[in-house]
Amino acid sequence: MNMRATLPTFEPVDALAALCKAGGDSLRLNVLRALSNDSFGVLELAQIFAIGQSGISHHLKVLAQAGLVATRREGNAIFYRRALAHNEQLGGSLHAALLEEVDRLPLPTEVRGRIAEVHSQRAAASQDFFARCAASFQAQQDLIAGLPQYRDSLLSLLDSLNFAASATALEIGPGDGGFLPELARRFSHVTALDNSPAMLELTRQRCQQDGLDNVELHLADALHDDYPAADCLVLNMVLHHFAAPAEALKQLARRVKPGGSLLITDLCSHNQSWAKQACGDLWLGFEQDDLARWAVAAGLTPSESLYVGLRNGFQIQVRHFANPHENSGLRATVSGTQ
Repeated sequence: MNMRATLPTFEPVDALAALCKAGGDSLRLNVLRALSNDSFGVLELAQIFAIGQSGISHHLKVLAQAGLVATRREGNAIFYRRALAHNEQLGGSLHAALLEEVDRLPLPTEVRGRIAEVHSQRAAASQDFFARCAASFQAQQDLIAGLPQYRDSLLSLLDSLNFAASATALEIGPGDGGFLPELARRFSHVTALDNSPAMLELTRQRCQQDGLDNVELHLADALHDDYPAADCLVLNMVLHHFAAPAEALKQLARRVKPGGSLLITDLCSHNQSWAKQACGDLWLGFEQDDLARWAVAAGLTPSESLYVGLRNGFQIQVRHFANPHENSGLRATVSGTQ
């Protein structure tokens, strides 16, 4: 009697089994904890967990098969981030519960130390880029998303917030200072802060050229040095240069006065890895949900969002996050999402 070969079938319970298997290893749980608000490449994770590349790749494969991590490719490198749980799907509630429990656990001290080393290496690479390429940076940035491409959207959002005449503004990483004249016209005092002497010199030249007497420049680290809080904090195409954006938002939120606003203009997530070499980007844009989640964790409230599609395939997101407290720096409160 002829027997016809049949392909094996997988029952839904197999997906649950894969999820349970993935969560049944302490190293994999620590990987999920490390990926809570960050994304790392395979080599970075091998460094963080002091394990060979083949070993960490095996654990990442198990996590990926269980749907616990998602990947993105940047050139020849693969980066990993935590996948969001979908409660309506099979295993979704178990997935969410696992991540919730994982986030209650502190990472081992040595792991946290090695994560700090990776962030330090990223930051050093970014500073080195701007030291070498300050003069040509704006031309490279314009190939992706220059100020003229999002200026009107950003100003529309900024003006809708109706800041009082006495309000102050702070711009982190002003580039060549192109947006400072707009801020100087709208705020009583503006602080521009950069950690690159070469970039800050370009800003100084712009301020001198345009006679911006109410703009004060500081050479400082936005996350570690001391500087005044402001009613409006602006990050234009800057967040993707931070080694750890989620942690950066927590630090920067403290520089927004009660009742004030954080305005972020950045790229939506993309896969054009040449931007890293051309513009020194550490991150290839951001998922909209990630920015909102990080802002909420920083104590801010997501508000208006505008999106600008570009012909070169990039998309810009202009986001407003509010510090939810009353303050005389704002004459009106704007709510809703566009």
